[in-house]
Amino acid sequence: MRNFGYFEEGYKSSISERTLLLRTMALLKPFILPFSGAVLLSLVVTGSGLALPWLMQQGIDLHITDSSNSIDVRMAGLGNIVLFYGILVGLNFIASFSQVILLEWMGQSIMHTLRQKLFRHMLQLNLGFFSKQPVGRLVTRVTNDIQNMHEMFTSIMVTLFNDLLKMLCIILLLISLSPKLGAILCLFIPLAVILTYFFSKLARNMFRDIRRQLSRLNSFIQETVSGIYLVQIFGQRRRLEEDFARLNDSYLNKTLRQIKLFGTFMPLTELMSSLAIAIILWYGGGELIRQQLSLGELVAFLSYMRLFFQPLRELSQKYSIVQSALASAERIFHLLDTDQTEDIVLSSSQTPTKIVPGGDLSFKKVDFSYVKGQPVLQGINFTVKEGETVAIVGPTGSGKSTLINLLLKFYTPEHGEISLGKHSLQEINTDNLRQEIGVVMQEMLILQDSLLNNIRLDTGKSEKEIETLIGQAQLSGFVDNLPEGLRTVIGEGGRAMSTGEKQLLAISRVLCRDPSVLVLDEASSAIDSRTEELLEQTLEACFRGRTVLIIAHRLSTVQRADRILVLEKGTICEQGSHAELLEKGGLYSKLLAIDFG
Repeated sequence: MRNFGYFEEGYKSSISERTLLLRTMALLKPFILPFSGAVLLSLVVTGSGLALPWLMQQGIDLHITDSSNSIDVRMAGLGNIVLFYGILVGLNFIASFSQVILLEWMGQSIMHTLRQKLFRHMLQLNLGFFSKQPVGRLVTRVTNDIQNMHEMFTSIMVTLFNDLLKMLCIILLLISLSPKLGAILCLFIPLAVILTYFFSKLARNMFRDIRRQLSRLNSFIQETVSGIYLVQIFGQRRRLEEDFARLNDSYLNKTLRQIKLFGTFMPLTELMSSLAIAIILWYGGGELIRQQLSLGELVAFLSYMRLFFQPLRELSQKYSIVQSALASAERIFHLLDTDQTEDIVLSSSQTPTKIVPGGDLSFKKVDFSYVKGQPVLQGINFTVKEGETVAIVGPTGSGKSTLINLLLKFYTPEHGEISLGKHSLQEINTDNLRQEIGVVMQEMLILQDSLLNNIRLDTGKSEKEIETLIGQAQLSGFVDNLPEGLRTVIGEGGRAMSTGEKQLLAISRVLCRDPSVLVLDEASSAIDSRTEELLEQTLEACFRGRTVLIIAHRLSTVQRADRILVLEKGTICEQGSHAELLEKGGLYSKLLAIDFG
């Protein structure tokens, strides 16, 4: 799979319009039968529509202007014409209605499938991708961009076929009615093709600019609303209003440019239509006067002319939809083509191994950097025995959390190997690995759901088992104060909970999964000293039988560890027990002195 990079700024298209159309049409493959039905209905719509001017010609020439028959015969014949006219109008209505229903069902189904596919793909991308993409931009892909393609499937795919078929049939009918008048019409076709070609080129670039600017707007709004607490604390409202005004003005200007383009295209199409009708009226009127053309044929010819230019007049709107949809499709396919998936590619002879709980955790000469040439970890080499508790400490930026990211396979080491038990992480199924490693992090996602569901997630634990875990995590007091206990909906982001309560909830959630490896990444950083003391005995019980890694700035939390690793600038500079490191008087002693003032 190719990786197109997927960047907004300075982006230049690498997908041709032909490729975009082919990939977009490929989405229709599962719906080939309903699409074929819509095409057949379009034949009925086109045929019934084109028969109406012919019936008008027959009514005028055979009955209205034909004085050779009696009035009764002419009225009876005209009544039959009107009856057939009404039947065709009814048939056209039924076919059009059925076609709209079929196309809407098909379009909604395609959008549903594409939205699900895009969201599934995003969930498989690694953290490196998300660190470079604003959330609002990704939300735009799954919502606005996919919705933007909807009308292309519901009203464009088949109506373009309708219009092309209608225009071809009209040309043939006009040539059969009058070769000279048909030849006049053919003179306008190259002009219409050239005009449409240049319009499509300009329109696609403008729509790409509009979609890019809309993405910036969405990103800005999402980031501002999610950080509204900080915005109000630091008095940034005026500055953000000005920044948003600049983005909004730019979006307005880009949209107005697109409107001006369509405002130019539509009058030009109308001008061609009016000019063609004027020429036909002048020339055809002369032929009628010279009795080379009947009145019915002239009326039918003018009606067909209006029908011929009607699709061209609507082409601006349809090209607006097509080019807007192609601009969105281009961005969606770029995201789908992004190959930064989190699973490590195994050789053809390997299959992901299901991990067996237990075993030593080893880092063997591991090197890693987020940005090439700027190493974060260098030559990391240590082993955590099964059941051992190891703490990792060090100054900010020394690489502590990066070790956890590598352990969870969010990133891949540049050199070296990480193994758990008898297997390298590269050989282990990622989902199974993360089920066996429980992580309590500084920040956590809280769902807008009950406290009970936030803790048990997909584990299937009973409410009684969760109550036991709540007691171990010292959350009983918080739960008792909730109006509905465990079944209370705690809200998006857990805004009603204190930071300490959120971290206690995170510990409960991890304990619910009963992992064989427990990782505490600054887990007690926001818990007050009293709560931390209450949690000591619980954590001691949780550590038994588990391999434990503790990442901490507050060194009071790591003294229970069997061994302490001290990181500095991405390397292990010291290791040993709390007492041994104090005796050495190195970096650990200095950090401890700072921590305790």
